[in-house]
Amino acid sequence: MKKIIGFVLIILGAVMLIWTGFTYTKKEKIIDAGPLQVSADKQKTVVWPPYVGGILLIGGIIIVATSKKGE
Repeated sequence: MKKIIGFVLIILGAVMLIWTGFTYTKKEKIIDAGPLQVSADKQKTVVWPPYVGGILLIGGIIIVATSKKGE
């Protein structure tokens, strides 16, 4: 079980090092006055620091390296 968690952390860390964020579009209401509604599309960006991916990658390697062979 520990090896699976370690491999997941390695993959997640590598992905986070390659892609440092993503952008998505969200529809927000600007005016909501009875039957009149005005909305606009707003772009939101999610960004994480690259060192988080490095920490996950190193943590996964440590978990895989220290896990017992029989597990």
